[in-house]
Amino acid sequence: MSAPSLSTSPTTAAPVAAPHRRAALYVAEHQFRSMLNYKWTVVMVGVGTPLFYLLGIGLGLATLLDADLASGPGGPVPYVVFVAPALLASATVSVATEEFTYTVMSGFKWRRVFWGINATPVEPGSIVSGLVIAVAARMAFGSLLYLALMLAFGAVGDLWTVWLLPLVGVLGGLAFGLPLLAYASTLKDDNGQFAAVQRFVFTPLFLFSGTFYPLETLPSALHWIGWISPLWHASELGRVLSYGAVKPAWVTAVHVLVLLAFAIGGWLIARRTFTRRLR
Repeated sequence: MSAPSLSTSPTTAAPVAAPHRRAALYVAEHQFRSMLNYKWTVVMVGVGTPLFYLLGIGLGLATLLDADLASGPGGPVPYVVFVAPALLASATVSVATEEFTYTVMSGFKWRRVFWGINATPVEPGSIVSGLVIAVAARMAFGSLLYLALMLAFGAVGDLWTVWLLPLVGVLGGLAFGLPLLAYASTLKDDNGQFAAVQRFVFTPLFLFSGTFYPLETLPSALHWIGWISPLWHASELGRVLSYGAVKPAWVTAVHVLVLLAFAIGGWLIARRTFTRRLR
């Protein structure tokens, strides 16, 4: 009996599984589980930051101010009412500077989680979307805590529209964070770039984006800092919703469009950068 002959035909490669339509949600679940490792930091930052800011502003700095810095439909508003929406927006932007920098470096280099996920049927675009979903959820959590404390401090003016503030906070955080995510995904190592972003980008925007005083009170040569700052646009939009800051409708529309442009543009660039790097 002759031995069976070996086939000379090439071996057919196993088909690659199609990307799962809920892949981004699986990535978001992974990120949520990773956040559990520092859950008390998330909670304490979410509660402690607004509490101490509102205490310091409402019971401290506000007592030293005699001039009315802002007005609503019913006339001048207390300083704490003016500054509270900007502090909420600043909190979400602060979360973005943390989650869209070191988390990205960890995923690509320190823990290489993104490479492991990419070895599955999850595509790079879904990794970006899942990360954004998880970070947006953390922003929403912090914004809701901030809003609860604003209500407790009486730092709101219009109880009908103030409930939209968390949405504005998340949008402002994404408008700042997604371009930062796109930048962080291009880095092979952290040689101080993230610290530079914190010191020379976030801090100046925090100080010169009308957070503690109207942008109009700054010298006109510095107004451009606010115009290009997602934080200023989010703060101004939040003031419209919080106490009815008197603004033309077209100005409010511009705030929304600028925030959307930053967020969508950053998201698209981040998807392209993740795809190029992982593939």
